[in-house]
Amino acid sequence: MKKKLYNLYVFLRRENVINLIGIILIIVLGSGYLIAYFEPGVSFASGIWWSIVTLTTVGYGDISPSTPEGRVLAVLIMFFGIGLLGILSASLASMLISVRIKENKGMATSNVNNHIIICEWNHRAKAVLKELRSDPQTESMPIVLIADIEEKPVDDPLLVFVSGVVNEESLTKANLDQASTIIILGDDGVETTARDAKVVLTTLTVESMNPRVYSVVELVDKANAQHCQRANADEIIVGSELNSHLISCAATDHGISRIITELLSSRYGNELYSMPVPEQLIGSNFLDVFIAMKTENNTTVFGVQKGRGGEFTSNPDADYTLCQGDYLLVISKDRKPRVGDNL
Repeated sequence: MKKKLYNLYVFLRRENVINLIGIILIIVLGSGYLIAYFEPGVSFASGIWWSIVTLTTVGYGDISPSTPEGRVLAVLIMFFGIGLLGILSASLASMLISVRIKENKGMATSNVNNHIIICEWNHRAKAVLKELRSDPQTESMPIVLIADIEEKPVDDPLLVFVSGVVNEESLTKANLDQASTIIILGDDGVETTARDAKVVLTTLTVESMNPRVYSVVELVDKANAQHCQRANADEIIVGSELNSHLISCAATDHGISRIITELLSSRYGNELYSMPVPEQLIGSNFLDVFIAMKTENNTTVFGVQKGRGGEFTSNPDADYTLCQGDYLLVISKDRKPRVGDNL
């Protein structure tokens, strides 16, 4: 907090705002004292009030100078005061415009925390951002985009843009140390091998700077997954492999692609996600949990995960016992009311 206040002070001083405020304060105090000295029956406190009212040209008229000295003082304050206030207003407006331009150009440093970082901007990044904004869990979460483009690509007040290639400097600007998740996408501007190599290098940089952040990386070639694993990536998505599986499934089970698209999207239909086992169901077997969740919340449980991001078991045996720390993999129409609240 002290550092932020100091940085604000340095910024205001560099823009000469501190000097202007100081001059205005001196004028208010000085003219308040003089008007109290010149005008009979006017106290110093009333003089300060008169000085502020005159300086801002409000002119309530509750205190009016009657002496020649007081009137000369009033004229001087009217002329010089308006000019100083105009300069102050222009300086503040210039500061705000400058900050906005820096944000749109990606020149500002992020100060958000517990946020998501997206590396690279392409059609997949745009789709990822749209899905995140459709999900109740992340619709109001700050997101930082690092991309080598000139301006902020979308009008999202909660999206912070950092311009430049993904490296240690830009990751520091994105406040990686305080981020909860980072999504590392491939650079479409380079060929496949170089693209995956760049993703691996970025993953190494990220994990060395903040090993606590949950990293989701995108690869083109499955053969490069082992390199990301060695770099300690938490989750690896091989786009070509997923597409191949989906195409083959669609060929044998017609319409399956539409079902999977609906489950993976937060924008329409049912959603697929994980949630902690409700406390009252810990120790119950899978069949009882399945029936209770479907009966009370119209939620279908299809798997169990050992901890957040841990080992996954799909369609467990009916007598599988749910333990503390387990997560349920569920399909539900709405994520907003926490599933299990009515159990």
